[in-house]
Amino acid sequence: MKMKKILAALFILLLILILVLVVRTVTYKFGKVTRNVDDKELVNTAPSEQSVRRFVGGIRIPTISNEVYEETDFKPFDEFMKYLADSYPEVYRVMDADTINTYGLVFHWKGRNSDLKPILFLSHYDVVPVVGYDPSTATVADTVFRFHDKPLPPIGTYSEKWDYPPFSGAVAGGRIYGRGTLDMKCMLFSLMEGADNLIAEGFQPERDIWFAFGQDEEVSGRQGAFNIAGYFKQKGLRFSAVYDEGGIIAAPGSAIESIQEPLALVGVGEKGFLTLRLTIKGMGGHSSMPPSKSSLVYAAEIIEKLNDNQFPAEIISPIAAFFDNVGGEMGFFSRMAIANQWLLEPLLLKTMEKSPASNALVRTTTAITMAKGSDAANVLASEAEVTVNFRILPGESVAGVIEHVKKLCEGYDVAIHVVSEREPSSISPENVRGFGIIKEEMAKIYPAAIVTSYITIGGTDSYKYQTVSDDIYRFLPICLNQYEQRTIHNENEYISLENFGKMQWYFKELMKELLVFLCLDCLQRIFAHRADSGNQ
Repeated sequence: MKMKKILAALFILLLILILVLVVRTVTYKFGKVTRNVDDKELVNTAPSEQSVRRFVGGIRIPTISNEVYEETDFKPFDEFMKYLADSYPEVYRVMDADTINTYGLVFHWKGRNSDLKPILFLSHYDVVPVVGYDPSTATVADTVFRFHDKPLPPIGTYSEKWDYPPFSGAVAGGRIYGRGTLDMKCMLFSLMEGADNLIAEGFQPERDIWFAFGQDEEVSGRQGAFNIAGYFKQKGLRFSAVYDEGGIIAAPGSAIESIQEPLALVGVGEKGFLTLRLTIKGMGGHSSMPPSKSSLVYAAEIIEKLNDNQFPAEIISPIAAFFDNVGGEMGFFSRMAIANQWLLEPLLLKTMEKSPASNALVRTTTAITMAKGSDAANVLASEAEVTVNFRILPGESVAGVIEHVKKLCEGYDVAIHVVSEREPSSISPENVRGFGIIKEEMAKIYPAAIVTSYITIGGTDSYKYQTVSDDIYRFLPICLNQYEQRTIHNENEYISLENFGKMQWYFKELMKELLVFLCLDCLQRIFAHRADSGNQ
């Protein structure tokens, strides 16, 4: 009888718990997605033939980064700088152009009111190499320019080869092909086109607008962005907002399969990184007389420890906001997990861990990238090397990761060498005008898109500019499916004419809308001044 009462009580408690979960799910305030009636873009964003031709000319110049900066072939960089000046004479006439560390490009468009905080737009014009391709073999004959082709649909498989030479800038099937079309000359030329068009319209900004184009983003940005940021800091500049790459519009189903709406992922922070080389010592000698464990076996044990002891998953603030924004478009049980994280957070994290892309959003990742023993089949190496790359979640640190590795290596004779490192970025706010403008402009060209905060997994130049701004937003208004995303740094990199046109329109409008930005800042400044005066 007593047992029946206990079971009945447990059953009632279970029913109450289920009821609480359901009620919280139904009443949870997920982000609202506002759309116009037809879900169609409200403006014409088709690019002009002239803008495409100027962009193609820039793609044809192979500004390839070299891991060893001093060994970079800078002739294409010189050519590119001259090409930019020749292509946009009005921009160079109106804006003050300068070079930092020879190849870093800085443009300053003076506004009417120098007392207002300026805005900074970033990009870079270096590109990664193309495996097996000699850029010196490119000829004018490689160029294909079929501007009026009927657009092909987005690719649905991974590309294994180039349809057109990687530095030809071919235009065909509604696409522009070539290394740098997505990463990152597209943003640079969109900014220059936007400024050129606004100047032609007689526009002058209220506040100063700056462009900063780095020359080595693909190999760390230490010669470009690092020095440019130092230049700004030396001038005493503090930017109201900084806009850079690092987020895109994920095509329906490409980020989260259950969400069949475009996801505009705005990076409000980015992960740090740490690459360690572990040198593990053991007994060397001839393979005919092996010890019970060699250095390479010890290395294998350490690799297993690193792989089995991943960093714990956690939901940091931008990802919590991401769930709130996208949750309304997900299935009931997913919504339940989001709405009841006080109980179901472990389940939510388990779901995120299933996909490499989503797993990277909730933890510091560990990737074993290289391992080396001896150089001969019959030789036991006295030392084995293991290279490990970590991508560090904001809130954690390089020192914390190193301590984690040291603990896992206890009991082994291991030397730990830091190959490269960078702390994760700070998190930029979402409840500010700098983020709000992105939402407003996106509603005009992608009215069905869900705009949400996001953590940029890869590294960008943005990180260097934390010394001159608290509000940094990493986003390009280009819609890509998972296959198109894979073309970045890969074969057959391309951008559709549609995406290129939308990007041009977006950055032009962003520069124009900064006028509203100003007015709000002015009011805030006035109210703050009055409040301070009242307290005195």
